[in-house]
Amino acid sequence: DGTYLTALRTGAASGVATSLLARRNARVAAIFGAGTQGRTQLEAVCTVRAIEKVWVYDVIPKAARDYVREMKTRGSPIPENIFVARSAKEAVREADIICTATTSFRPVFNDSDLKLGVHINGVGSYTPEMQEIPARTVVRSKVVVDSLQASLAEAGDLLISIEGGLISDKHIHGEIGEVAAGKIPGRESEGETTFFKSVG
Repeated sequence: DGTYLTALRTGAASGVATSLLARRNARVAAIFGAGTQGRTQLEAVCTVRAIEKVWVYDVIPKAARDYVREMKTRGSPIPENIFVARSAKEAVREADIICTATTSFRPVFNDSDLKLGVHINGVGSYTPEMQEIPARTVVRSKVVVDSLQASLAEAGDLLISIEGGLISDKHIHGEIGEVAAGKIPGRESEGETTFFKSVG
C-alpha cells in the first residue's frame, strides 16, 4: 500500500527531526491536515515527546472531527486531549510542535501567532508552487531538510522565499542526517525556531 507506506516513512522522518530539533519539554502539538499524513505525523511526534494536548485544523471541519474521533482511541503514546481548532490561530497559539501536512498554495498559519521556540515539521508543499509555511517564519528559522538536492528542486516553502530574494540556499542549515550524525548542531537554544522541511 504505497499511500500508507509513504505516510509512515514521512512520519518517521518527522519523528527523527522532532527528536533532534524540538524542545525537550514540548507538550502541545498542532496538526494541519487531517489526512493519512496528519495521522502518522501525530504518531511520530507523540513517540519522541511527551505530548499532553493536540490541536487539529483542517479546512474541512468534518475531516478534523473524524480525525479527533479516531486518534483519541489510539491509546498511548497519543493523548486523549485532542481538539478541533476553530482557526489556525487557535491551533498554533499554544503549540510547541507544529506539523503541516496539506496541499495548500498559501501559508496555513500566521508567523505572528507562533510561540517562542516552536518546532515545525513541514511535509506538504512538495511542488515549487505550494506553500504551507509563512516566508517570515522561514527567514527567521533554523531550516533543516531531508534532502538538500530534492528540497531545492521541489520545496515551495523554500523556493518561494529564495526566488523572492528573502533567503538564499545558504540559509538551509543542512540535512537531518547531518544533525543525527553529529556533523552539525540541532537546536541550540530554547528560544530558537526550528523548521524541518521534508519532500519525501
